[in-house]
Amino acid sequence: MTTPVPIAVPRKGRPLEAVLDRFANVAGLEVATLADDVTSTLRYEKAVTKGELAADRGPYERLADYSTPADPYAPEYTLLRDDREGMPRRIVFDAVRVDVDGVPVELIGREEPFRSLRTHEFALGFDSADLVLEEVVELRPAGVEGLADVNDRIDPRESDVRVVTGLGDTVYHTLMATPELLPAGADLDRSFVTDFGGDFCISPRYERLVTAVLGTDATADLTFTYPDPDHGEEEAAIAETGLGVYLTVTGSTAREHGLVLGEHLFPSETVLMRNAAETSGAIDRVRDRLVRPESASALSV
Repeated sequence: MTTPVPIAVPRKGRPLEAVLDRFANVAGLEVATLADDVTSTLRYEKAVTKGELAADRGPYERLADYSTPADPYAPEYTLLRDDREGMPRRIVFDAVRVDVDGVPVELIGREEPFRSLRTHEFALGFDSADLVLEEVVELRPAGVEGLADVNDRIDPRESDVRVVTGLGDTVYHTLMATPELLPAGADLDRSFVTDFGGDFCISPRYERLVTAVLGTDATADLTFTYPDPDHGEEEAAIAETGLGVYLTVTGSTAREHGLVLGEHLFPSETVLMRNAAETSGAIDRVRDRLVRPESASALSV
């Protein structure tokens, strides 16, 4: 039997759903049905974890029911300990085997797929583009404006991982400001930030990402501040600070806090990645099939 091509994928949430949608699009109805099953199972388990639903059986009983080892194509799940305060163990995705154009593929859940590619455990994987900026994109005076800039900023001595394409599950790191901070007729964009000096509110983990996106010239005179994790939403903290950046889809919460929405700085998107040092005919075939010709964010790698 042909050895499956292993692909590292997220264990839960929107990024995993985006991955399953992509495989459903390229591998047919049977995989689409499987993807729906995994998605509905994990949404139910998330609701149980958050206390929105009450399960009539314990986690081990549910886990045994979900996974059917006798069927090589049944999805498998595992228990994950959530480190956040007050969060119990959660059932998450572990693995499933599918076929892509006659090539067997095994999707394997990882907490940090990007790092699994960096250590050459996998040749292909999916993870957030944010993590690439946080870890390996070189900081330069000018910022990164989109996925097309990312690979050019990765030092080949630092990492063999390259972004292949985005999956389109896009939310944006968006500039926000109070109206009082903006002069009449001013645009809330990168150039405004470059000329600005003062407090700039961001999520704590995103200091390097924001520096990569805006560039070191724009951030030289900024003082990063962070929301108090025990007091309200990030948008409220930005409104108090006056200027900042946060992830948005519609921007409705930001407007509720009286904020003006500015430039979409960078797409926070699930991306297909490859380790350029790990290759084979089967790996390349699967990679090429996963990149849809109409995908606007496909990159040259």
